[in-house]
Amino acid sequence: MSTAPDESISIGELRAALLPDFPEITISKIRYLEDQGLLQPARTKSQYRKFSHADLARVRYVLTMQTEHYLPLKVIKANLDAMDRGLDVTTDPAKPRVPVLSMARSSDGLPSTEEFAKPTSRVRISRAELLEQSGLSEEMLTSMEQYGVITAERNGQFDTDAFEIATAVAALAEYGFEARHLRSFRTQADREIGLFAQVVTPLMRHKTPESRGKAEETIRELAALSVRLHATLVRSGLRRQVNS
Repeated sequence: MSTAPDESISIGELRAALLPDFPEITISKIRYLEDQGLLQPARTKSQYRKFSHADLARVRYVLTMQTEHYLPLKVIKANLDAMDRGLDVTTDPAKPRVPVLSMARSSDGLPSTEEFAKPTSRVRISRAELLEQSGLSEEMLTSMEQYGVITAERNGQFDTDAFEIATAVAALAEYGFEARHLRSFRTQADREIGLFAQVVTPLMRHKTPESRGKAEETIRELAALSVRLHATLVRSGLRRQVNS
């Protein structure tokens, strides 16, 4: 049995879809996984469970981890939570990691306009996970937060951008850069954002989908051009310094 991504199925249909690979699966087992917080199916007005394609994949993952990797439900639940937050558990289920992001580049190796499009997925990690996986020190993170270089969301978690910034800051710190040196990056970025806002604000005044799409396209193009200009200026300046 197969289900379309947007098709709801009953608990019996969910069991039938799993039977070929997991012949011992029962409705009681599925209900038990729900009781343990590993599933949260939607309910009809009559309180019947309605499962989604994502729920089916979730149960399949739980059963695979139990039968092939012998992981306890506590660990599996933690892995599911990590997956829900955009982390990668395929390499080592015991240590969820932020997935390696590939940058959309143009032919000359610089970021393309696609790099500045809205992300298709978003990572959400804790402060401890950010520190561990980026290599940033607690002292440096605190300083970066004070300067507005790295910001947490309202719930205290950090997103993909915050992780990428933390990773870059940690690498620069290895060369002796301190928080006060990196504050200027935030200042310069804010100035560029302000300039871009002046360009797209007239487009944003029109509430049509076309004008909003044009504004988003313009922002992506301006961002890519800004990075290109900055990279070229730095490259040119370094070449002059080396050759002088």
